[in-house]
Amino acid sequence: MKLNKAELSKALCLYAVTDRHWLKNESLSSVVEKAIKGGTTFVQLREKNCSDEEFLRIAFEVKDVCKKYGVPFVINDNVKVAAECGADGVHVGQSDMNAVNVREIVGEDAILGVSAQTVEQALLAEKQGADYLGVGAVFATSSKDDADSVSREMLKAICDAVKIPVVAIGGINLSNVGELSGTGICGVSVISAIFGADDVENAAREMRAKCEELK
Repeated sequence: MKLNKAELSKALCLYAVTDRHWLKNESLSSVVEKAIKGGTTFVQLREKNCSDEEFLRIAFEVKDVCKKYGVPFVINDNVKVAAECGADGVHVGQSDMNAVNVREIVGEDAILGVSAQTVEQALLAEKQGADYLGVGAVFATSSKDDADSVSREMLKAICDAVKIPVVAIGGINLSNVGELSGTGICGVSVISAIFGADDVENAAREMRAKCEELK
């Protein structure tokens, strides 16, 4: 799924990152479907503690749901699984594979996201072929113990410095998302704000409404 900049910016409005920790006797694919029905516009499959074989099985299931609703689907970090399952793209962090090398593996049509915490990292990722940036953690988060904090000023500086879309990540919820207005982001990336909710579909709907207000 190759999107132009405008299409990608729109698709990144509400970026949901999966976490099976929050599942309540449901399959991940069914919970992702609820999130999409509520308004999630982009899905990243994030798995840190399973084999490539298990990761691939889950990836195919979630990919099918995303394809059903026309929602872009990317894999976190694991370029091999992304290529094998035919995901729309991959998102890599600063400690993962170089963006140039990732692009060589996934091809020109794949969506490539890169994490950044500084203007220098952001500019390099853009130069190396990133289609969008994930910048954070903008608020304190328990989802990533090693996440460095990024100030509002730095977030805005990154948005001003690059020509590709930027998504804010880290500790974002209904009560604080409004604080990101005016920074230049095209959307927000959340985990627990959707998947940790008792009503996933409604949580996504409420967060989507907040994201639309950021424009």
